[in-house]
Amino acid sequence: MSRQLFSIIESSRHPNFIALYQKLDIQEHCFNAMRKMIKQLKTHQPDYIVAEFFYGFGNNYAGVNISNLDVMLYSLQKYAPETKVIVLVDKAERQYVDKLNDIIPLHAVLVRPFSDLLMKDVLDK
Repeated sequence: MSRQLFSIIESSRHPNFIALYQKLDIQEHCFNAMRKMIKQLKTHQPDYIVAEFFYGFGNNYAGVNISNLDVMLYSLQKYAPETKVIVLVDKAERQYVDKLNDIIPLHAVLVRPFSDLLMKDVLDK
């Protein structure tokens, strides 16, 4: 049975690893909205989630939430605590990502630019 991976694609910078996923027998499910992915978590627990990190600089994430990923990570605690989360981040925002480990431990944090080889290493862990 192939492993399952949810990709949350919230920007055009989200990398396309489909060839790598196919080579590793990983079935990718793509979501363009966090709420749609969270709805799926209630009935399907993927092996991995790959999502871009966007820090909340003075927007609606600031204060209670750190980023665009907080609500999803809280949902994982309830519906899929074994899912491994891979966070993609720009170098300028890397300093904020570790705060997410307080919600749920992250499997990996990849800083742009990243390669297929790096992603393969993370998926093989």
